[in-house]
Amino acid sequence: MIAHDPKKWFSPPFHFHRSDTVRRLFPWIIGVCVYSTVVAWLELEYWKLGENSLLRNISLMHTLLGFVISFALVFRTNTAYERWWEGRKLWGALVNNSRNLAMKLSAILPEGDPNLGYFRILIPAYATALKNHLRSENVRMEMFDNLPEYARHTLDLEKHVPNQVAALMYRRAQEMLSEKKISGEQLLFINAELQSFTDICGGCERIKNTPIPYSYIVFIKKFIIVYVATLPFGYVFNLGYYVVPMVAFIFFVLASLELIAEEIEEPFGADENDLPLSRMAQSIQAHIHEII
Repeated sequence: MIAHDPKKWFSPPFHFHRSDTVRRLFPWIIGVCVYSTVVAWLELEYWKLGENSLLRNISLMHTLLGFVISFALVFRTNTAYERWWEGRKLWGALVNNSRNLAMKLSAILPEGDPNLGYFRILIPAYATALKNHLRSENVRMEMFDNLPEYARHTLDLEKHVPNQVAALMYRRAQEMLSEKKISGEQLLFINAELQSFTDICGGCERIKNTPIPYSYIVFIKKFIIVYVATLPFGYVFNLGYYVVPMVAFIFFVLASLELIAEEIEEPFGADENDLPLSRMAQSIQAHIHEII
């Protein structure tokens, strides 16, 4: 995720990064400029359609359709941002619940209890495993080197690793109850945090595995292309060759909104505007090591 100062006004327009829309759309903008120049030359110089009232009225169609496309893009952007923000809230809940579980265990169990060391490994390991799971990356077995041998043997890195880590925490909590290290009331005391791990994982998977409907995405792209492609025909009579930069700018604005929505609707990737999952997983590990 890109760190920035929201109070700065003048430096951001001149800052270009890897995912900047100007960089990504530059070839398309050049193509739009060439296309608009050709249309303007044909209408003004070759066909000489300056007096054609029908083409002059095309601009009225664009005025009406402008409201439609603006509403469609607003809905598109808001939907994508809601997915990004929901992902951020889920990972914020993971950070808080990890801390709460560590603090509760630290208060319940005596200092030096080996169960504390067990959870000291598993709680941050869950965050890292979930991050790798959402990004379809491999989980390294080295994360679990300090676990008892029987616990390490139960892990199968080819399957759903976050579920297996959560199951290990549940199993250890049940073993602590059987060994009378904790009471039934204390097990209920930590159960909400243990359950939240799987709930958060399910929420993240719902965002990842449920994309925006394909038909809606295709409609927006077609709408933008047709809208921009017909702009020169209506405005060339009023603007002349100045229609070229105008059409290029309108295309840049509309296409940029679509690109931004595409990037943030999948918040768990490794793009610059995606959620900083690695940093949050490292933060969870640092906090758990401080508490336990």
